[in-house]
Amino acid sequence: MSNIRDYLKEREKRQQTEKTTGYREKIRGHKLAIFYRAALGVILVAAVLFFFIFQWKNKVFTESVITGSTPVTIVQGASVRALGTRVLLYSKDGVSSLDEKGNVLWNQTFEMQNPMTTICGNVAAIGDYNGRTIYVVSGDKQLGTVNTNLPIRKICVSENGVVAAVLDDSDVTRILLYNGNENTDTSIVDIKATMDKSGYPLSISLSPNGKLLAISYLHVDSGEMKSTVAFFNFGEVGKNESDNYVSGFDYVDTVVPYVQFMSSSNAFAVSDDRIVFFSGSEKPNTTAVALLDEEVQGIYYNESYVGLVYRDQSGEAAYRLDVYNTGGDKIHSLLIDMDYSDIVFSKDQIIIYNDMDCRICNISGVDRFTGTFEKPVSLLIPASSAYKYTAVTSGSVDTMELK
Repeated sequence: MSNIRDYLKEREKRQQTEKTTGYREKIRGHKLAIFYRAALGVILVAAVLFFFIFQWKNKVFTESVITGSTPVTIVQGASVRALGTRVLLYSKDGVSSLDEKGNVLWNQTFEMQNPMTTICGNVAAIGDYNGRTIYVVSGDKQLGTVNTNLPIRKICVSENGVVAAVLDDSDVTRILLYNGNENTDTSIVDIKATMDKSGYPLSISLSPNGKLLAISYLHVDSGEMKSTVAFFNFGEVGKNESDNYVSGFDYVDTVVPYVQFMSSSNAFAVSDDRIVFFSGSEKPNTTAVALLDEEVQGIYYNESYVGLVYRDQSGEAAYRLDVYNTGGDKIHSLLIDMDYSDIVFSKDQIIIYNDMDCRICNISGVDRFTGTFEKPVSLLIPASSAYKYTAVTSGSVDTMELK
């Protein structure tokens, strides 16, 4: 009898274990089914979203419509530039900012013989060549005024209002940095350049955060020409270096007349025979070099892409636009068969236009719009929406929408 009882207890125990295991398997299977259904749902949603994004990026618009227009008076000889989504209007007599509807946000009068302007994001600096005053402004307000005690040769500005100015000081050329967010005549950095040591500064550029300064020097010694692209860091890393100098790169028998930051960690320089890309938020280093065997007609960029314009040699069009990414890869060559007045890189779209004709394509060169303006346009500014633009004419500020 004892053996029978033990057997029955063992069998009951096995059955209970099997029942528990069965329940666990069912729960596990149910959880897996829920997971697979959820994963399939996510994949389907992602696929649908990707499809619509792909369709949108390649959508072709057939017409442009003026949905709003505000009359403005633009004096003869005035220049207009995009300042973020605002319109910067300047001449020898003053500068002002207009919003997207043509309303004047602020106005500054002055007298300049040869005004020059530099823009970084939503901040601009306006100075007079050979003058001694620099006005620093944003799209919405005036920020400050810099007074120098030496003639101005070149200026650049950062997005946070730092101003760099190349000043002529007899045998020495000085590159001074100022806080353009206040009225000041005191520099915060003073870099001296001489022809027998560093060379003459051909081009300067500040990073958007104002921490890095790039200078392209031209130096001639015993008949040998050499260009140097030098980087200075005014943050914590640069404090540990002599004169804040953190990196530099020499190029023999070539002139580098253009150096430019794309972002706070990416920059590029264009010479007569190459384009060089640099990367680094503290000590920029060379990341790519592409040799050029044609004369560059124009340079355009945003934070992600650089475009170099050449005259087309194939005979198929008037110009060719080569597009590079920040890594120095040439991702596309676009033929342009029109005399353009400006080329704008806005996010992943390229806008090419003159006073009457407009062509808009994506970064891969797929045309999204080709057409004409209703009236002559001097400036076209992309709005926050990918298919809306602010168009400035000789007598109005218009809102243009693609259909």
